[in-house]
Amino acid sequence: MKILIIEDEDSVASRLKNQIAKLKPEAEILEVIDSIADAVKWFDQNHLPDLIFMDIQLSDGLSFSIFEKVNISCPIIFTTAYDEYAVKAFEVNSIDYLLKPIYEDKLAVSFKKYNSLQKSWAQNDFQSQFSSFLDTMKINTAGYKTRFLINKADSLIVVPVNEIAWFVAEHKETLLITKNNQQHIITNSLEKIEKQLDPKEFYRINRQYIVSIHSIAKINNYFNYKLKLHLDPPTKDNIILDRKKVGDFKRWLNG
Repeated sequence: MKILIIEDEDSVASRLKNQIAKLKPEAEILEVIDSIADAVKWFDQNHLPDLIFMDIQLSDGLSFSIFEKVNISCPIIFTTAYDEYAVKAFEVNSIDYLLKPIYEDKLAVSFKKYNSLQKSWAQNDFQSQFSSFLDTMKINTAGYKTRFLINKADSLIVVPVNEIAWFVAEHKETLLITKNNQQHIITNSLEKIEKQLDPKEFYRINRQYIVSIHSIAKINNYFNYKLKLHLDPPTKDNIILDRKKVGDFKRWLNG
């Protein structure tokens, strides 16, 4: 069994290699690739592996763009620390996924699914399945909100998403803050709002804040490998990003 890993975090790739070696000692790891450009080059020069583990967010963009340049007709297990909409698409199209951090028991289930699919999945069928998956992705990504309707006293206010700086949950209320520092109460929870927003533009910093990429004025290193964010307009709270999310946050910033 020949496996290719496409992953730009050394620690994640190393952990995955060790887990594969334990669960599938007969497997051969062909290579670990950390960028879209290197992946395209590798596929141009090598035969397809039996299985690919592919991170969604790479250093030079989303890994989906690889499929615009090369024809891949082998099973893929995606890995992601990113957003939930993609995960739902994987489920619909029988393409497996692993949420980071990757745990051995979840990886074992993925291998069982691969073994099961291998018996019934011809290679030419996979390309059809993956095309369907990409179509689903396009449908899902097209569904993000472009504006919020706000009830204010005896009037209705429409706030375009591109005018929003951040959302905050406080005192059992959810507040929308615009770039010109207007404050509006909205009825939805942060959990629901997060699913409605384009993940390229907005990031869930912690349980209290969702911020727009355009509202981040400054980022400072903070103790214990955390980050401190300064927003525009400013917040009354210190916005601290936990060290466990720093890697994902940096990838998000890098686009």
